[in-house]
Amino acid sequence: MTETVGDYLLQRLRDWDVQQVFGYPGDGINGIVAAFGKADNQPRFVQSRHEEMSAFQAVGYAKFSGEVGVCLATSGPGAIHLLNGLYDAKLDHVPVVALVGQTARSAMGGSYQQEIDLQALLKDVASEYLVEVNVAQQLPNALDRAFRTALARKAPTAVIIPADLQEQEYTPPEHAFKQVPSSPPSTPRAVVLPPEDELAHAAEVLNEGRRVAILAGQGARNAAEELARTADTLGAGVAKALLGKDVLPDDLPYVTGSIGLLGTKPSYELMRDCDTLLIVGSNLPYSQFLPEFGQARAVQIDIDGGRIGMRYPTEVNLVGEAKATLRALLPLLSHKTDRSWRDTVERNVADWWSTLRDQALLDAAPINPMRIVHELSHRVPEDAIVTADSGSSTNWYARNLRMRGRMRGSLSGTLATMGAGVPYALGAKFAHPERPVVALVGDGAMQMNGMAELVTIARYRNLWQDPRLVVCVFNNHDLNQVTWELRAMGGAPKFEESQSLPDVPYAEFAKLVGLEGITVEEPGDLARAWDVALTADRPVVLDVHCDPELPPIPPHATFDQVKSMTEALVKGDPNAWHLLVQGAKTKAQEVLSRSR
Repeated sequence: MTETVGDYLLQRLRDWDVQQVFGYPGDGINGIVAAFGKADNQPRFVQSRHEEMSAFQAVGYAKFSGEVGVCLATSGPGAIHLLNGLYDAKLDHVPVVALVGQTARSAMGGSYQQEIDLQALLKDVASEYLVEVNVAQQLPNALDRAFRTALARKAPTAVIIPADLQEQEYTPPEHAFKQVPSSPPSTPRAVVLPPEDELAHAAEVLNEGRRVAILAGQGARNAAEELARTADTLGAGVAKALLGKDVLPDDLPYVTGSIGLLGTKPSYELMRDCDTLLIVGSNLPYSQFLPEFGQARAVQIDIDGGRIGMRYPTEVNLVGEAKATLRALLPLLSHKTDRSWRDTVERNVADWWSTLRDQALLDAAPINPMRIVHELSHRVPEDAIVTADSGSSTNWYARNLRMRGRMRGSLSGTLATMGAGVPYALGAKFAHPERPVVALVGDGAMQMNGMAELVTIARYRNLWQDPRLVVCVFNNHDLNQVTWELRAMGGAPKFEESQSLPDVPYAEFAKLVGLEGITVEEPGDLARAWDVALTADRPVVLDVHCDPELPPIPPHATFDQVKSMTEALVKGDPNAWHLLVQGAKTKAQEVLSRSR
């Protein structure tokens, strides 16, 4: 049988050890879809309900596996649908390869059906590498370079293959003029180290510090042991950027938790009071949550020299891989014998966890959303993967979920798009079918696209050794984060026509598609619901009815934020009195914690 370009494409994907391709069919990729059939579905074609979900699933897979995620879409609308997920990969620095069909070459330029300028469409999101393959001999080099670039640059890349070419006989490149060969797939990993004199300068700055703070981001994930040893040597506290929430476990007493808009009070205090800052693998955009300019001497470690020294006036910039750089730096650091700074950090952390517990157990109508994550934290398996969506529920993921053991967690960090939580969970399950996965999703994101992907979960659940995948819906009938942003940033009351959501029985929908569904309307039922969901023999949807008026405003809220929210209430917010009561009760727990 003649090997087509589509056949060879799948063979090359197998050579790259691609286990699954997340996609949706269409006539612009008929030749590739037919090749899946001839190849006995190797790699596996994972059919989502929408190409945007395919891209998010590829991003989730890449984040949790450390390998390239691959997504596939047809020409025209299929390619357009990929964009949001690919931008999520671009902004969070995730290796994804997008394979996209195109109108047949003979019809290009003729305003043919579904013909759009794909290179113009994709050139920003796939700026690191974008190519259209127009002859078979191009394919090996184009595809290999897409993979190698995605891995090396931690970025999405795209390969466009016209529909008619997919069905033509594959011809390899020759040893000839204007033909470009490619070497077999491989993923060499370079260890990048800064020069010795720069390491010595960094050590000098850190050794002179009396109150050292460390900010760890996702770039430090492979350096957890070295990061902990550095913190112990320097007597430092460690705050985590949201994408680095799983870098160090939260049961370490000096880990202050998340930083930034969704951050914790101890992280705010750590940055407020430090005199020296070490940034490892983080590009946190909110410089206002870092020390005041000039307050702290700063050292930064990052693998990408283009992203170093751009958030804080750092004195020493070390371009290097986090693990190797910290290993080289550690012998140069002096162990700090004065532990008063560390003692203060640990006391602040202990007080904060007590405050969060007390806040989570406050009465609400009907259920306190903080309690949802509080109860999960006591029960979540130590090898679980937790995904979060964008919305007010993200606050409780960021602050209340205690990472421990081998737990992993992620979300759409920089793009902060709604709708990534459930497809991320699917990607996580394909990356680690032997591990439990939990998705924390607001009802807005669930209605946007999470419900449709429950169908995908039901379709593929029998492939996973561990059947546990829990989708927890924070059901408050409100686009809650936007409501709070209107109040706290714009001084405007809730606009119900824009913010209120229709009532949907998520648990019942889950049962309709073959999953388990549990509706929780009383706080006393919440703990047992988590126990049942985390021991179930199939994926479960927890539909938790919770109070929309628990303020997700950070503990370090500015005067302007409080003033704006007050103005919103005065202007006639429909839930003003309940909001005031819940807000006062929540903030009171912070005051009480300081007086203990």
